[in-house]
Amino acid sequence: MPDNQTVPQIYYNSIYRHGVDQKRRVQIPAKWLPGDESVEFTLILWPKSKEGPCLRVLPPLEMAQLMESIDAMPNSDPNKTVLKRFIGSESVQIATDKTGRICLPEEMAKAAGITDEVTLVGLLDRFEIWNPERYQKVKASDAVMAQEAFKLME
Repeated sequence: MPDNQTVPQIYYNSIYRHGVDQKRRVQIPAKWLPGDESVEFTLILWPKSKEGPCLRVLPPLEMAQLMESIDAMPNSDPNKTVLKRFIGSESVQIATDKTGRICLPEEMAKAAGITDEVTLVGLLDRFEIWNPERYQKVKASDAVMAQEAFKLME
């Protein structure tokens, strides 16, 4: 297995809007595709938005880091089991097909309000798949909070 210095880093940036076909397949932007077809993403139903859930897509390294952060929690913390149970039951490993599409599981797509169109949003180290109307509301909320958020970078 190559070390991290030889694997090019993929940055998930920009916003893309794609259709969803009858089999719930979504095209992933070519720049976001892993070079190795055997790489699987972790697709998680992400409930943390007041506008409604989206699908968060983690590449293998980010999923490993998420697991490490949960495992680092004390076993006495009841949130540790809740997080493991929720993420374990509300996630799936998913690979791209030969044309760079992923197939969204029916129940996850339904819970995220995804039908015939999606908005893919880059989060730099991962990306999200949104119902376009929900994402517009999230984008408006983010715009209000952005000024304060950018102060953290000073």
